Amino acid sequence: MRKLIIISLLFTGIIFQGMSQGKYTYETVPNDPLKARIYTLENGLKVYMSVNKEEPKIKFTIATKAGSKLDPAETTGLAHYFEHLMFKGTRHFGTTNWEAEEPLLNEIERLFEVYRTIDESNEAERNAIYQQIDSISQIASTYAIPNEYDKLMSIIGSSGTNAGTWVDFTNYYENIPSNQLENFLLIQADRFQHPAIRLFHTELETIYEEKNMTLTQDSRRVNAALMEALFPNHPYGTQTTIGTQKDLRNPSITNVKKFFETYYVPNNMALIMAGDFDPDEAIALIDKYFGSMKASPIPAFTFKPEEPISTPIVKEVVGKEAESVRLAWRFDNPRSEQIPLLILTEMIITNGNAGLIDLNVNQKQRVLNAGSSPAMLYDYSYMLMYGSPKSGQTLEEVRDILLDQIDSLQQGKFPEWLLQACINDLRLREIKTNESNAGRASAMETAFYLDIPWKDQVSSLDQLEKITKEQIVDFAKKYLRRDNYVVIYKRKGKPTDIEKVKKPKVTPIKINRSDKSDFVKMIENRKVNDIEPVFIDVSKIGYTMINDDIKIFYTKNYDNELFQLNYVYDLGSYQDKYLNLAFSYIEYLGTDKYTPEQIKEEFYKLGCTFNLSAGSERSYVTLSGLSKNMDKAMALFEHIVANATPNATALENMVNDVLKARENAKQRQNTILSYLVTYGIYGKNSPVFATQLNEKELKAISPEFLISKIQEWMSYKHFMIYYGPDQLNTVVNGIKQTHSLANLKDIPAEVTFYEDVTSKDRVFVVDYESPQVILYSISHGDKYDKELTPKITLYNEYFGGSMNSIVFQEMREARALAYTAMSVYSSPSDLKHLHQNISYIACGNDKMVQAIEAFHELMTNMPENENAFNIAKESSINAYRTARIKKERYVWNYLAWEKLGLKEDPRKANFETLPTLNLADIKAFQKEKVSGKPKTYLVLGNTKELDMKYLKKIGKVKVLTLEDIFGY
Repeated sequence: MRKLIIISLLFTGIIFQGMSQGKYTYETVPNDPLKARIYTLENGLKVYMSVNKEEPKIKFTIATKAGSKLDPAETTGLAHYFEHLMFKGTRHFGTTNWEAEEPLLNEIERLFEVYRTIDESNEAERNAIYQQIDSISQIASTYAIPNEYDKLMSIIGSSGTNAGTWVDFTNYYENIPSNQLENFLLIQADRFQHPAIRLFHTELETIYEEKNMTLTQDSRRVNAALMEALFPNHPYGTQTTIGTQKDLRNPSITNVKKFFETYYVPNNMALIMAGDFDPDEAIALIDKYFGSMKASPIPAFTFKPEEPISTPIVKEVVGKEAESVRLAWRFDNPRSEQIPLLILTEMIITNGNAGLIDLNVNQKQRVLNAGSSPAMLYDYSYMLMYGSPKSGQTLEEVRDILLDQIDSLQQGKFPEWLLQACINDLRLREIKTNESNAGRASAMETAFYLDIPWKDQVSSLDQLEKITKEQIVDFAKKYLRRDNYVVIYKRKGKPTDIEKVKKPKVTPIKINRSDKSDFVKMIENRKVNDIEPVFIDVSKIGYTMINDDIKIFYTKNYDNELFQLNYVYDLGSYQDKYLNLAFSYIEYLGTDKYTPEQIKEEFYKLGCTFNLSAGSERSYVTLSGLSKNMDKAMALFEHIVANATPNATALENMVNDVLKARENAKQRQNTILSYLVTYGIYGKNSPVFATQLNEKELKAISPEFLISKIQEWMSYKHFMIYYGPDQLNTVVNGIKQTHSLANLKDIPAEVTFYEDVTSKDRVFVVDYESPQVILYSISHGDKYDKELTPKITLYNEYFGGSMNSIVFQEMREARALAYTAMSVYSSPSDLKHLHQNISYIACGNDKMVQAIEAFHELMTNMPENENAFNIAKESSINAYRTARIKKERYVWNYLAWEKLGLKEDPRKANFETLPTLNLADIKAFQKEKVSGKPKTYLVLGNTKELDMKYLKKIGKVKVLTLEDIFGY
């Protein structure tokens, strides 16, 4: 996806075709695979459309060129926190009485302007003003109806509600049912013309928590250092999207309003649609609701051009996580003539298979991992190279290895055929991207915010065809030198520049769950024709027997030339803990005919890939790519397995890298959390411990042993799954000619790991120095019960699994405890395991007690609100109406249902049951399955700052070491 989007940035001379339908003129481009239409309304609003009838949904993006580079210097972070405020409603929804609320909001705005002018050293005066803000906010909150926007999206059946702010844009995302387009546009037109800045000080608390999250993520700090070094004169480098702590402590609602009035205007915006709709009807509706927005001149954005880099700029970042290095070269903007060469050059450096880094660095195991990436911003672009060191290797050594690849590029040490292979690869990626509405919308978004004409998007790959090897070499010599880059060394250690955001005291606001604005009532009463659900008839899933032992499932791809063929074995890492290592090892092996590097090159020439993966109970071979080369790819893979040559050096390097990667894993917060959760579910019987090779076992393995493991695995009984354009008999004949079918062995007995169900509350704590604590609670139910699924669906939607849920409203909106919080009841994937309830929140260390008690209160006495329940119910029903399983997933869903003992698509029965459920049913479900169940509490945070005495009141506390949860 990354490189596909960037490819949209190339230039060509093909002319748009202007077309009209009634009063609306639109532009198209010949041979556009998306068949996109681009309209421009009279007020300057751009509209991008791409029709895709695969499912009755529309991926909708409201895009603005209002990125964080436009933040006022004294209120950095403003574009981002305004994005948050755009979910708080308007003067028409989100309020019970706008006339009474507005004067209070104006007074809050005035007080914030006073507050931000008081020097931070004068804490008494600042606290006094903030108490006034807090007090008036309490009164104002009595008129506010939190989450009415999310309720509206639930009412119309939208999903994927989200937004994102970056340096050049702020975009708002929804995935709406195709029958709700007019209601959606009506809501958004009001939202983007009449936003209300309400619930401001509690939302700031959420921003503070998000800022604290970034302080614990070394990658965010490294990126900030990189941008600062690349762009010392530009807001890309002089400020960050999240903003400084000081600016966040001194926000300005007045500046927010000015920002909105200046940049949220139609001639600075685009509506982007991909999915199931009629373009002629859609543009008329868009004009109806957005055509009245008033255009306004956009202030010219000016900046001091950056000076050329003439000597390496060196920066260091110190943090808890593993060491790494990044190098970056700055280029002109994405509309410049440099870009086509930059795109193809970067693909030659890294393409995941046969690039210089792929073969000379990763394949030869010279570093732990390495890669490259292009990045396109509106005013500049840059190319990034990155790498992580092996055990005992310095960051300077990794840097030099990466720079050596630039030398190879300048010396032309890459084959001529690689250019065309890279272009073919990009064409394949484009086809895959265009299969989804999200991929289509993303391409159009990028073209809009970077001002790339759509004709250049469509013909960008054709432009690459004109580039020669000589041009690549000259380009590298001129722009990718050893004296014009930035290098960021991420070293391990205790950071000294991190200070947790200091937050003023905030009183929880009143949640008006039973109130409903007239606007919401109006939307509820606007009826649309229902979309009829579509379920899979499992009896029509195609398959045949290749021989007595091997079944092949078959689904035809009518859309493009791509195929995927899977060998599926009911044998996973639970039965054989050596599988994962063996599968990794095959990547480094040659045969009697090919070196490891030549194998990578051969697959890349074919436009195909192979991958071996081991799950806990199943393992897979996946071959994919161009259908015309499937037989050749299959033959090459089978040749590798049958004729792999042992490589002792590769194995030794791989074992050392595994040990280094394990060491790095124990330094990453998210990885520690993942292992802690697994321990919380399984306890000392965790499958992690049973399936993980210890250091002694790793070092005792021989190359011959791992090769024999792969060959033995291939000799077991299995089945196959094909999705592609070929006829079934063609596929079967190809398999018979290539794949070994005789004397297949029975699968070994399955191995199962069961949950460690506690009989009373307990607490597992892992110490991790961070401004935030991450809290989980886990309780277990019974084995899989299909009758529970409709109740689970509705319970999660109502209580804790959506932005409109009680948990989200209470923990984020009312109490401002966290950036995110959730509580969901989940189902097992088979008949051996248990249902479980999982709750999650990440909050400041000082808020841990509040968070635990708030969760306990909600889960013990679930609030009952009929309005909220009805919205959740309708949303759940609509989700079934619009859900479509893609053709390539038919078989995989069937196999998942089969593991649960289901003979048919279970969604049909669930859909029919949902309308019969009422709030009393969900209350009873919560009381029986969740409330009062013994829980395992998981706490990942700084024990020096946490209230450990309080945790002991919950249950027996056990402080775990990293060795306890990782097993090493």
